[in-house]
Formats: sequence, C-alpha cells, structure tokens
Amino acid sequence: MVAVVGMTATGKSELSLDLAEALGGATAAEVINADAMQLYRGMDVGTAKLAPAERRGIAHHQLDVLDVTQEASVFAYQEAARADVAAVRGRGRLPVLVGGSGLYLRAVLDHLDFPGTDPAVRAELEERAARLGTRPLHDELAAKDPAAAARIEPRNTRRVIRALEVIAVTGKPFSARLPEHVYALPAVQLAVAVARPELDARIAARTARMMADGLVEETEHLLRRGLAEGVTARRAVGYAQAREVLAGRMTEAEAEEAITVATRQLARRQEKWFRRDPRIHWLPADAPDLVGAALRTLQQ
Repeated sequence: MVAVVGMTATGKSELSLDLAEALGGATAAEVINADAMQLYRGMDVGTAKLAPAERRGIAHHQLDVLDVTQEASVFAYQEAARADVAAVRGRGRLPVLVGGSGLYLRAVLDHLDFPGTDPAVRAELEERAARLGTRPLHDELAAKDPAAAARIEPRNTRRVIRALEVIAVTGKPFSARLPEHVYALPAVQLAVAVARPELDARIAARTARMMADGLVEETEHLLRRGLAEGVTARRAVGYAQAREVLAGRMTEAEAEEAITVATRQLARRQEKWFRRDPRIHWLPADAPDLVGAALRTLQQ
C-alpha cells in the first residue's frame, strides 16, 4: 500500500488524489484517512477536510465516523482502518493511507499492540491533570519511564495520561510498547518536504481561509452538538481558539494569530515524529513534477 504522511499544510490530500488519478483513478485506488480530527462529523473547516465534491470521485474512508462527543481511540481506529485496507484490496484496488496523525498511521502500518484500559485509573489521572495541570504528571512519567517521557511532549495531556495508565495497568514501562519501525502491512511512505519559512506561510494562509470560511460559525454549531463535552474533539487546534471568540475572550484577529502559532507548533512536533522514521521517502515540495517523483519512488 501507499501512505502519504507528514506535517500539516504540506499538501498531502492533493498529492494523494493526484497520485490516485495517475494510477488509474477511482477504479484503481481508494483513500483511507489517518487524520484523527477528520474522523469527526461536522469538523470540516477547521480540519481542512476535503468536501465530497473535492474528492474527484475517489472513495474515501475513515471520514465522519465519530460524533464530537466521542473519544477517538487509536485501538478502534486500527481495527477499522485495517478492515478498510483489506476491503480495498479485496476490490482489487490500491489503499492510499493519508494523514499527519503519526500514531494512527503507525497503528495501521506497523506491529503495534494496545494494552487494555482501566476506567478508574484513567479517571483519576484525568482529574489530577484538570486540577494540577499536565506538568506534574509528566514529571511522574519521567520518574517512572524516562524513555517514554523523553518522547512525549509535556503539553500532550492525552499521551501523558495514557502512558501512566499503561504503566499502572501492565506494571511495565510504556516505552516498551512504543513501536519499532517494522511493517505489519508493507507500504511505501511518501512525505513532502517543505522549507520551514514556506510551511509557516502556508499555515498562516490556510488559517486565514478557515476563518473566512466560517470556522467560528462551525464551532458554534458543534457546541450545540456537544463539542464542549468531547474529550478529544474539543482540544483540536482551531476549535479551542474559536470557542474563546464565542466566549468573548478573544477577537477573531487574536484567534487567527493563536491558531497560526499553535498550528506551527503542531507542524514542528509532526516533523520530529516523521523524521525519526527512516522508511519515509521525502519529496521536495518544489520538484517540477511532484507526482512523477512519487510514481518513480513507488516503482523503485
């Protein structure tokens, strides 16, 4: 299979569609989403989700499968996305996995097993994070599992909580379960390398388009559907800042700047994640024929 991976705003969706068309179009390839926030129904503007009319007739899977009140689960996604891969192959077509959520991508591609959860442990950790902030929990993780703490950002509340939960449930370091770069489903991974100044400019321009296209209005509609209660969805970049506008704590201009900064920070974290994977083929964004370069990589 093919995986188009990498940082936000590098043009993954466009490349995946161009590549699918070059390989034969709707009868030859189907796309499987690997962006955790695009799993949510109604989170369209703020996630840069392609509208159905923009998908060029190519089937897309793992879009709009969760309500904003539901918590995204890597384990559930792994099962569903791998089932999609098998179904696409069963139709004699090429699965094209596309997204920037690194753990979700690797859950599909690599040997990665997930230990169970303990609702009581999870609830206690979430209560502590809400009361004390994430930093004390990250400090605890550093004491119990330095390797895991070194790989998890101190501000990534969900991953810090999950790491501590796994340690509590299994009695073993969370780092012991971090995946090696070994495929369970053989793939060719492609990423577009965009120079940092250009990527920053793309992010700023995309944020401005999102605000103009109604991100605040979309957020208001999602709040009526329970966005504020959603554990995962409410934290999404863009929607958190739009909520501040609706609450009167930010102007739209301030929110746009805050979203741009947060998205740039996200892109930096994504780049660190993907640069660690030696199997990824990086294609220069300014290549005169990006699709041709991708096709040549597939043929190697």
